[in-house]
Amino acid sequence: MRYLAIDYGLKRTGLAVCDADETLASPLVVLTGQGGLIEKIRQVAADQAADAIVFGLPLNMDGTEGAQAKRVRDFATQLTKQVGLPLFFQDERLSTFDAEKKLAALGITRKKKKKHLDAIAAAAILQAFIDAAKNA
Repeated sequence: MRYLAIDYGLKRTGLAVCDADETLASPLVVLTGQGGLIEKIRQVAADQAADAIVFGLPLNMDGTEGAQAKRVRDFATQLTKQVGLPLFFQDERLSTFDAEKKLAALGITRKKKKKHLDAIAAAAILQAFIDAAKNA
């Protein structure tokens, strides 16, 4: 199955995909702003032949859901009505932190990091989802 992962944000939304064998998640693109976001994601899902969508769910450190988790769930509901693909959620705690560590190791500028951070975080979310499914 080919998954499209989404690290949803109000300013930037990162997308990642995995291979059909569900082995490796790869960063894809960062979309900026909210204008036309559902249509852009729908197009990427079609272009990538996605079979399902995995949303990163930003839980609080104690595992509870806060305001941002509610925003993600609301957006995911809107998106699935348009896209019609199965929907999954994956705990995304520390995914951005991990992405920042990976980018820091590359020694790239802050501006370039901003362009890629959310897609790398989406890949981390998707990789965690794939690994959890294989270990279940």
